[in-house]
Amino acid sequence: MAGVPVTTREKIEDLKRRDGQAQLGGGPERIEAQHAKGKMTARERVQALLDKDTFEEFDRFVVHRCTDFGMERQKIPGDGVVTGHGRINGRQVFVFSQDFTVFGGSLSGTFGEKVVKVMDLAVKAGAPIIGLNDSGGARIQEGVVSLGSYGEIFRRNVLSSGVVPQISAILGPCAGGAVYSPAITDFIFMVDQTSYMHITGPAVIKTVTGEEVTSETLGGAKVHNNKSGVAQFMAANDEECLEMIRTLLSYLPSNWEEKPPDKHVGDPASRTAPELDDFIPDNPKTPYNMKKLIKTVVDADSFFEVSKGWGKNMITAFARLGGMVVGIVANNPMHLAGCLDIDASRKCARFVRFCDAFNIPVVTFVDVPGFLPGIQQEYGGIICHGSKVIYAYCEATVPLITLITRKAYGGAYDVMGSKHHGADINFAYPTAEIAVMGPEGAVNIVFRKELDKAADKAATYQELVSEYRAKFASPYRAAELGYIDEIILPSQTRGKLIRALEALKNKRTFRPVRRHGNVPL
Repeated sequence: MAGVPVTTREKIEDLKRRDGQAQLGGGPERIEAQHAKGKMTARERVQALLDKDTFEEFDRFVVHRCTDFGMERQKIPGDGVVTGHGRINGRQVFVFSQDFTVFGGSLSGTFGEKVVKVMDLAVKAGAPIIGLNDSGGARIQEGVVSLGSYGEIFRRNVLSSGVVPQISAILGPCAGGAVYSPAITDFIFMVDQTSYMHITGPAVIKTVTGEEVTSETLGGAKVHNNKSGVAQFMAANDEECLEMIRTLLSYLPSNWEEKPPDKHVGDPASRTAPELDDFIPDNPKTPYNMKKLIKTVVDADSFFEVSKGWGKNMITAFARLGGMVVGIVANNPMHLAGCLDIDASRKCARFVRFCDAFNIPVVTFVDVPGFLPGIQQEYGGIICHGSKVIYAYCEATVPLITLITRKAYGGAYDVMGSKHHGADINFAYPTAEIAVMGPEGAVNIVFRKELDKAADKAATYQELVSEYRAKFASPYRAAELGYIDEIILPSQTRGKLIRALEALKNKRTFRPVRRHGNVPL
C-alpha cells in the first residue's frame, strides 16, 4: 500500500516524522501567537523546568475521541497537554503542561486521562507532581465527558494531598471549574499580567451584576497574591516562575515518608549575632523588622518567603538552620502590630499543616498583641479562622520550636505555638512580655478603684503600669511555671535553635486512632 512504511528504516523515519509533528502542537502560527503574548509553549516550559535532557514523555500520540461538531476532522497528536517525568536538581518529579496552541488548551476526555495517568504514577513513585496550567477550560464539544475528566483530576488532587507535594503554575488562563485543581494543590504560582484565575469571567459578571471588570482585575496574579490569598507566589514571566518552582522544591521532601533535603552552605552553627542584643526596641510599641531578625538567624541566603503579599501581619517562609530545612512562622510587628486577623490566621494554619504533612519542623517567632478587634473581623468569622491556627499546631507532630521575642498576650499567646498546644521547646528573649493583656489595659481593670482614689491619676497610672510590666509582663513568671524552657540572649538565637532541632530529629508523637479530625473550615 503506497506510503505505508514497510522496512525497518522506513518505520524509524515514520516515527521521527510523527514525533516532529507532535512537537509542533497546534502549529507554527499558534506557537508564534503564544510567543507574541510573552508566553512560552508547553514544551518550552517543561524543558526550562526540568534538568537538561531528563524529560521522558508519555502519550505523545494520544488524540481525542470526539466525533461531534466536526471534531473527527480535527485531531492533533498529544491533544493539548504534554505529560511525563524528569528531574529537578537531580530528584524525580512528574509533570503535565497544558498546551494553549492546541484547542486553546481545553480539556477533553483523553487530555484528562493523560493527566490522571501521571498523577497516579507520581503517587506510586513517591515524587512531586507539577501542573503547568494554560487552558481555556473544558472542551465544550465533549460536554459531560470533559466535566467528568475534571472530576477525576480533582479526586486525585485530594487523594494525593499530604502524600506527595503538588505544585501548580498558572501561566495563562485558568477559569471555571479548572481553578479547583490548583486550589487543592499545595502551592500556586502565577505570572503577572499573563495569567489569571476566576470561576466566572468578566462577561458573565457583567450580565449578572452589571459590573465591568477585566480578567486581570478580577483574577490576575496581583489579585490572588495580595488580596485573596489564593496564590502564594508571583513571577514577572514564565522563566522566573519556573525557576521559583525549582527553588521551592529544594526545600521539600519528595513525599510524606521522607525528610526534606539538608543543604549546608558553610554558615557555621556556632555563629552568633551580637547586633540582636540591641535589636528589640525599648519602647514596646515601636515596630521592628522581624524579617531582618529571622534572616540574621537562619543560614545565609536561605530565607524563601511564602505568600509574601497577603496577610502581611503574618510571615511564613522556608529557610535552613545548620543545613536543616524549617518552616518559619512569625508575627510581623511592621503590619497591624503583628495582630492575628482572618487572613493571618488562614495563612498561618495552612502553612503549619503543610509543614506537618511533609516532615518539616516549624520554628515560630512570636510578637503578638492579640487578635485584631473589629466588627468586620467578627462578621467575617475570626473565631472560626483563628481556631484553625489552634487546630494546626495541636495536630502537628513535627518538631515545634517557639521563640517569644516580645509580646505574647491573651489567647494569641496560646495560639502561637505555645507549650500548651504541643510545642516541644519554647524560648523567650528577656524582652518577652507574656500576660493576659498589655499592662495598660490590665492596670485599668485590676487597679480601677486605686486609680479612682489617686490624687495624681496620671502618675499613679504610670507607676502601676511599670510595676505590672516588671512583675507580670515578663518571661520570668512563665519560666517559673515551666511554660518557657529557657530565656536566652538574642545574640545566641541561631545556636539555640539549631541545637534544639538536632535534639528533636527523632521526635515521635502518638495520636488517638480516628478516621480524621473535623477541621474548623
